Amino acid sequence: MDSQVAAGARLRFGKDRRVLRRGEFLRIQGNGRKRHTPSFVILATTQSTPGPSRFGFSVSRKVGNAVVRNLLKRRLREFVRTTVAPSSTGRNFVVIAKPQAAGLPYVRVAAELEGPLRA
Repeated sequence: MDSQVAAGARLRFGKDRRVLRRGEFLRIQGNGRKRHTPSFVILATTQSTPGPSRFGFSVSRKVGNAVVRNLLKRRLREFVRTTVAPSSTGRNFVVIAKPQAAGLPYVRVAAELEGPLRA
């Protein structure tokens, strides 16, 4: 049982891996490198003090109602949790969803974000 708990803890996407404050989002937006995909804009900056990579997600009301937005955010968090290596360090990312992202299946979300988030 303890090994299952330890394995689950490694795959967490906790608050220490998230960009949470508005000021942090604005700093990344002002200093970040932009990459565009058909459904997302990805902003990336390097951290001033190296630590685990952190991710923030922005899904506005233009994308859809609360159900659609929350589903998309869950898919984005799951992609980062399972795909992006926990050992990746030193960068902050903000993923901004475009209205075209509404209703994208997980496979399409993963296909669009795999390259920009690894680069």
